[in-house]
Amino acid sequence: MLLETRGLVKTFGPVRALRDVSFDLQAGEVHGLMGENGAGKSTLIKLLTGLNRPDGGSILLDGRPVSFDSPRAAQAAGVAAVYQEINLIPERSVADNLFLGREPRRFGVLVDRARMVEEARALLRRYRLEIDPRRTLRTLGLGLQQLISIARVVSLGARAVILDEPTSALSGAEVELLYGVVEQLRRDGIGLIYVSHRLSECYRLCDRLTVLRDGAVVASEPTASLPRARLVAAMLGREQVAAQKDHAAAHGAQDGPDTEAAVALAVEDLSWRHRVRNVSLQVRRGEIVGLAGLLGSGRTETFKTIYGAEKPDGGTVSVAGRRIASPRPSESIRRGLAFLSEDRRSEGVFAQLSVAENLTAAVLPRISRFGVISRRRRDDMVRRYVQSLGVKAAGPDAPITSLSGGNQQKVLIARALCTEPDMVMLDDPTRGIDVGAKAEVHRVVRGLAAEGLGVLVTSSELEEVVELSDRLVVLDEGRVTGGLDTAGRDSDDVLAILAGGAAGTNAPAHGAAS
Repeated sequence: MLLETRGLVKTFGPVRALRDVSFDLQAGEVHGLMGENGAGKSTLIKLLTGLNRPDGGSILLDGRPVSFDSPRAAQAAGVAAVYQEINLIPERSVADNLFLGREPRRFGVLVDRARMVEEARALLRRYRLEIDPRRTLRTLGLGLQQLISIARVVSLGARAVILDEPTSALSGAEVELLYGVVEQLRRDGIGLIYVSHRLSECYRLCDRLTVLRDGAVVASEPTASLPRARLVAAMLGREQVAAQKDHAAAHGAQDGPDTEAAVALAVEDLSWRHRVRNVSLQVRRGEIVGLAGLLGSGRTETFKTIYGAEKPDGGTVSVAGRRIASPRPSESIRRGLAFLSEDRRSEGVFAQLSVAENLTAAVLPRISRFGVISRRRRDDMVRRYVQSLGVKAAGPDAPITSLSGGNQQKVLIARALCTEPDMVMLDDPTRGIDVGAKAEVHRVVRGLAAEGLGVLVTSSELEEVVELSDRLVVLDEGRVTGGLDTAGRDSDDVLAILAGGAAGTNAPAHGAAS
């Protein structure tokens, strides 16, 4: 066995990030490490590469116990990771980056640049990378830079390589190049731990799949014997799904949305890079549509492309029957489209400002005269939304950071509503808030639909998006792969679509005919 862990335990304060994790990697194997956010994948990688030390259990390399006190020590022993963020020097040449810190020298002093270029060229050719090693790294695309990162760690003697989301920012052609490099590494006897949320590429490349959930191993099998439906169930924790939900009761009414209501949002063939692929969907007034999919399926990218935060490569977006000719956030707001980001801290809250300043940030021209904000108009607006949404705060001038996560989220929803939208998009609106606050946010979301707004919502929790929505649109790798009405449905029905609608089957493993 090349690399093995036995009963690894890691805690951070009261949180047990890993619980008795046993995992192994053979030479020449591609072993997929699967799991949703918070499953423990990153923690396991940090232990294997010396960024953190385990609190219990052991790591073995070639059958012998090892202990790494730094990534440098792990790399010296032959264990290295290549992350999706490029960790090279963009202003230096490809050859400089490949041999950084170990440049071949003449007379023990002078860098032998001719030899370094030739050795770099030979290394690149081994992985079929037709790149001039004298080129400056920044002139290459992210995909080629990442492949150069892989070539570098292998040239340093790595025998166990961790690839962390290697295709997350790559184009289709770059992905195929990566697949070729992976196959060459397999032939060279390098063991690869492959971390990805893209199920199709894991089934194509990986010999085995191990699933972590809540810090523990919940499945570990050869890829060919693990159907997609069972893999998805293991990742989401749905081996025994609870009883069916009563959707009408959850919405407080017996009737569903009006299927003849006007269309609030119409998206046609929307594309952005290789991450949003010809997405089409509709949301009617008074309807809550859930965007369902695994992590990495393109949910957030789809939201941002609809909103214009990412410039679409093709397709159209219309709100209340009016096409947004040049999608960008300012134009989307003007046309009646509001968006709440999943990243409350980085893309939502202005941490240095008050509740009132955060709530009214999107409508300052509306409450200003000759560039001066009307305190009366601002306070009236804040009072109305604080009362209607039930925001608990010491007052409008209280710092936003003094509020709980749930109340901060309500302020951000209020900010979206201040723009008087026809359509609201909520990306994981209950992320990072407690159970009680979730119930309050759910009440607010249902209230928006009851008032006649269209709502498009997603959640990292499958039961939540099923419970909230009248109808689901399912994404996989940026494409719409299915949909269903949620009345009388439960998580099992969605799992079947997430797994490709082929429970009990899976895509061919690497080397099999497709």
